[in-house]
Amino acid sequence: MNPVYAALGTTIFEAMSARARASGAINLGQGFPDGPGPAPVLRAAAEALTARSNQYPPMAGIPELRLAVADHYRAAQGLDLSAEEVIVTSGATEALAAAILALVSPGDEVILLQPLYDAYLPLVERAGGVARLVRLEPPEWRVTEAMLEAVAGPRTRLIILNNPVNPLGTIMSAAELEAIARFCVGRDVIAICDEVWEHVVFDGARHRPLIGVSGMRDRTVKIGSAGKIFALTGWKVGWMCAAPALAQGLARAHQFLTFTTPPNLQWAVAEGLAKHGDWIAGASAGFQRSRDRLAAGLAAIGLRTTPSAATYFLSIDLAASGIAMDDRTFCEWMIERAGLVGIPISAFYAEAPVTHLVRLCFAKEDATLDAALERLGAALPELEIRA
Repeated sequence: MNPVYAALGTTIFEAMSARARASGAINLGQGFPDGPGPAPVLRAAAEALTARSNQYPPMAGIPELRLAVADHYRAAQGLDLSAEEVIVTSGATEALAAAILALVSPGDEVILLQPLYDAYLPLVERAGGVARLVRLEPPEWRVTEAMLEAVAGPRTRLIILNNPVNPLGTIMSAAELEAIARFCVGRDVIAICDEVWEHVVFDGARHRPLIGVSGMRDRTVKIGSAGKIFALTGWKVGWMCAAPALAQGLARAHQFLTFTTPPNLQWAVAEGLAKHGDWIAGASAGFQRSRDRLAAGLAAIGLRTTPSAATYFLSIDLAASGIAMDDRTFCEWMIERAGLVGIPISAFYAEAPVTHLVRLCFAKEDATLDAALERLGAALPELEIRA
């Protein structure tokens, strides 16, 4: 095997979901919602399966979906994108892989921000890139231009960003995005922006894409996910948006990965983006309500949490809660004693991990969250909690 992959275990998300299936534990680990998703979009997929072509669609995506993505971002984020600047992929992870394979040459340095989605580092290394890690520091978790300059060198070619940030649930501020833009322009760096959580933001916030910041239009790859927008994570429909010079290279890499994506799902996502924006807004409000329900329930049993401004995730702060365990030990204890699965935040680090936070997914039905809280509350008296 290639040594990059030979050294890897099973991804933490699949490993913890497997533990939940095997033990009957409630799974608040892997980030997928309980709900069925928008019925009109599901019907559109079913109808397209029988009424439209099931043969190879265009490699870059059906024209209707590429146009729908461009129109959606024009309306929602004020971006001036054309359909030709959108490449449809089989999920955001494939988009990440295509972008990294297209843009990273052996020896190129790529800046990654920790905590990071676990696919970033092995994909960069498999492409021959050299990761330069920046560690975001609690409790603010903010990135500065000085932090980026501290790890940059003459071979720095790319930076990979996740905004909103999984697992933290934070949203990068306008000042942070402008600092990143200054760095990229000054260093002639391309930004790959994983923005799959762009519509799962709370408390009146609005996502600001890096591609819309001055100087970044021609040096940004914006990655989105229909699975996150419509809470249909199993569909694996995503896209890359970039200026024509970048998009051409991205498409060349994409054609030798998945080549294309099921056409019925593409038709359905195009219809969803064009006609069902109200569902997207309503889903965000529903996830915010679930966040508040879980946060209140955890507080009621004596557990402190960190703020969650976006994503499906809320983190228990073990140290602030007086629990003298690291995150992995606590996750094992939750499975064995509470019948509940979470994700240790340390799994999102390649080095020097934060070990006092445990991520829980709140994109669940009320009954699921309430059952999880009941189990956890019943088991907590076993632990010695420091005042």
